[in-house]
Amino acid sequence: MPYWLCITNRENWGIIKKNNLWGVPEKRHKNTLLKVKPGDKVVIYLKQEKDQKGNVLEPKIVAIYEVVAEPFKDSKKIFKAPKGSNEVYPWRIKLKPIKFGEIEFKSLIPKLNFIKNKKKWSTHLFGKAMREIPEEDYKVIEKLL
Repeated sequence: MPYWLCITNRENWGIIKKNNLWGVPEKRHKNTLLKVKPGDKVVIYLKQEKDQKGNVLEPKIVAIYEVVAEPFKDSKKIFKAPKGSNEVYPWRIKLKPIKFGEIEFKSLIPKLNFIKNKKKWSTHLFGKAMREIPEEDYKVIEKLL
């Protein structure tokens, strides 16, 4: 069974949690999402951001879900797109909550096998909406969440 790390911001995390739904952009990440199957596990990763006061919000893992349906396309705008973009993240999967919590991601880096370069760990996530992770990494996250 594949395990997926889904990379999002705090605003879209609220939408994911409310709707039990994950979505990716039309062009760049469609092919990755179409590999996802019911029964796969999805780990939600919140990327580093700044709040309105300029404070750094560190990256963290906040939830695990199970995929409950085949990927589908829906152009209804529910996700928040970056400024200057009208992207609606139409390629989506329905999710069932498994576990919620918070783990500071930087504390996980030494324990995760998919991150080969521990010093430049963000390069393993940059430019991705989601990526497959090994089962052993999933188990480390699940245990700590």
